[in-house]
Amino acid sequence: MWMMLQVIPIMWRAVRPSRVADMPAVVNTFWLRKGYEGLTFFGQILTPSQEEADRFNSGYSPLKNHEMIHLRQAQSTGDSWIRFYLLYIWYWFKALPMNRKMRNAAYLLNPFEMEAYARMHDMHYLDRREGGAQEWRRYAKMSLKERLSLYRKGIKVKG
Repeated sequence: MWMMLQVIPIMWRAVRPSRVADMPAVVNTFWLRKGYEGLTFFGQILTPSQEEADRFNSGYSPLKNHEMIHLRQAQSTGDSWIRFYLLYIWYWFKALPMNRKMRNAAYLLNPFEMEAYARMHDMHYLDRREGGAQEWRRYAKMSLKERLSLYRKGIKVKG
């Protein structure tokens, strides 16, 4: 129960995404599903262990880049965490029926995740994106079948 309540201060102290320069990683095992290493949450990265948090906080890695892409996506959705999460949940629900065709499809075919996974190994991606991370908008315009096809052709995501 305590782990669940630990997110309330994070939400309460949250600032607009544009005011976040770097996201610190903190341990919170309640909100992470097994197998996931980090979750962007109101300007912080929730991790399942101190070891994972230390890994995120010690330097820039593809996983840290993935989470920073989510920060830039939040900036591109009206500079609002709430709007980002509402859109994220909307896209997740829209893709939920695809879970019958592919395991974790609701997550893997989410436009925000597609961009973050496709670009996480490009450490200069965010430096070159003047308007923030907005490639998710291109994925959002695609049908679920098109996203599934694109995923199967080469966007390698974990899940």
